Amino acid sequence: MLEVSLKRRKRIRNMLLITIGIFFSLIIRIGWIQLIQGEELQAKAYTQQTMDRSINPKRGTIYDNTGKTVLAVSATVETVSINPTNIAKEDKEKLAKALANIFELDYETVLKKVEKRSSIETIAKRVDKDKTNELRKWLNENNITNGVNIDEDTKRYYPYNNLASHVIGFCGSDNQGLDGIEAIYDDTLKGEKGKIAKIADGKGGGLLNEGEEYIPAVDGKDIVLSINMSAQAIVEKYLKEACIDNACTDGGNIIVMNPKTGDILAMATYPDYNLNEPYEPNTEELKNIWDTLSSSDKNTALQKIWRNKAIADSYEPGSTFKLVTASAALEEGITTTDKAGEFNCTGGIEVAGVRIKCWRYYRPHGAESLRQALMNSCNPVFIGLGQKIGKEKYYNYLEKFGLLDYTHIKLTGEAKGIFLPEAKVGPVELATISFGQRFEVTPLQMVRMASAIANGGILMEPRIVKQIIDSNTGEVENIEPREQSRAISEETAKQVLSMMESVVAEGTGKNAQVKGYRIGGKTGTSEDGVNTGKYVTSFIGVAPISNPQVVILITLYNPTGEGGHQGGGVAAPIASQVLSELLPALEIMQDNTEQIETRQEVTVPEVRGLTIEGATKLIEENGLDFNLNTDTEKNKAEKIKDQMPKPGLSVYNGTKIELYI
Repeated sequence: MLEVSLKRRKRIRNMLLITIGIFFSLIIRIGWIQLIQGEELQAKAYTQQTMDRSINPKRGTIYDNTGKTVLAVSATVETVSINPTNIAKEDKEKLAKALANIFELDYETVLKKVEKRSSIETIAKRVDKDKTNELRKWLNENNITNGVNIDEDTKRYYPYNNLASHVIGFCGSDNQGLDGIEAIYDDTLKGEKGKIAKIADGKGGGLLNEGEEYIPAVDGKDIVLSINMSAQAIVEKYLKEACIDNACTDGGNIIVMNPKTGDILAMATYPDYNLNEPYEPNTEELKNIWDTLSSSDKNTALQKIWRNKAIADSYEPGSTFKLVTASAALEEGITTTDKAGEFNCTGGIEVAGVRIKCWRYYRPHGAESLRQALMNSCNPVFIGLGQKIGKEKYYNYLEKFGLLDYTHIKLTGEAKGIFLPEAKVGPVELATISFGQRFEVTPLQMVRMASAIANGGILMEPRIVKQIIDSNTGEVENIEPREQSRAISEETAKQVLSMMESVVAEGTGKNAQVKGYRIGGKTGTSEDGVNTGKYVTSFIGVAPISNPQVVILITLYNPTGEGGHQGGGVAAPIASQVLSELLPALEIMQDNTEQIETRQEVTVPEVRGLTIEGATKLIEENGLDFNLNTDTEKNKAEKIKDQMPKPGLSVYNGTKIELYI
């Protein structure tokens, strides 16, 4: 009996220990679930017990600077989703077939979603209402009332397709901004998502006695750009014509800026692309090879298509940069604008044992004032001025004009100038910088520099967004113009503007004249890299000189057409075309009616193939002038091989025709 009693007590003790162990294990497990996994399990329970459907907000509208013209808008569309567990088994196959047919989807893929044991599956995003109305009709005809959701959604549209494509940018399939303004201001434009929440049973089906909780979406804010739709359309029209007519292999860009506010009125890059089809090839050449490209090559091509060369690519500005040298020299009191014979061009200048030629070395300019040197775009004069300024002061002016830093425009992918560090700049490097070569800047940096001159010496930050408007409350946030620095004095700025006017009135920029307006400007031609055989031609202009309201930069990359690659012959005429239409469109008053009325337009005659004697006679008979890189008296019988501008172009009387033998 004693032995049995001991065994019983031992079993009771073991059972008690096991029970205590199980009890403590349960306590530990409960503690782990409650304290460690509590939040995670609570979230999973909520997901299982509810059927949430997102409501996408309406993305904010993008307007031009009038606040009236819509450049980007979100239209109402609908998204279709299903609750698979709420769909009757006998309806699954025919519903999958109907969804696949209506929305042009793969049947097998849709069927897998319909047969899933999940609470919700998305079938089609952002489809037009004609498609969803077709689905509604089919559901009604087949008496299917549960398991299919049709929710209001939004889709991004760009009413003008290619207009300002590199500025506006585009959105992805999820309505997220991927480039341009759409990307930079994505948080402002996108708004906040809402949702429809419904309590579900254990199988994921809805509980009939429980209603839906509706949390509305908050629409995004609207944005008013500085871009003027009319100005942008004019600029894009002439840029496209210029790139095609001059066979610009690497495209081009035009920027128009208000110097007083920094507003970018127009910014165009060619080739552009359709914002409604951003993943499609944008040129015939690319379309022909698109299907043969790998995914990687297609991505590389798309990145190039979307690249805004006006802010993301740098180039050698050439003679347009002489405006910086002239400004610095005048500001430092090294020279004046009109001292006769102050400089003498002999066709070149020697710097540290290196002879640097003037572009017209074959017929030197001779005695010149600073104004005449700028009109003639004479390299030796500006090299000499750079030497007198010195590299330390010169780099100080580069900084004042914002050429060593970003402009801080609110757009994606901005680059900045590429200059040698000041410590590495020797006499030859300073010489080449002084007339605009062997360094790089972006087109936007050049426009900002010239705008400082046009704005009395004050450098403005480029502004691309003027206002942000809360469409829900009507609250308006104004983005005020921002001064960045004083580059030069107001007096120096006036002197440089006066010389720029002379460049257009009588110098290399004659072809940029505009009837009724006083125009100032500077032409530029530079190499696109060292020994590439490519060139960049450009013209930078200010209008009207009496009250500057527009600064324009035209940059064409590697023009290979018959017109050549000189800024005065290629870019300046384009500036005349653009400004002749742009200034009236912006309602900018004429300031030179009497003077310009007296100038006559002349059609450039065809002189190629004629002898020098015959060509020069014909040119003079048409009221034009000429430049010839040879002695006319000794070579009268030689024939003209080429000319610039080309025959048929309308120019003002007195314009010089460059002749080549």
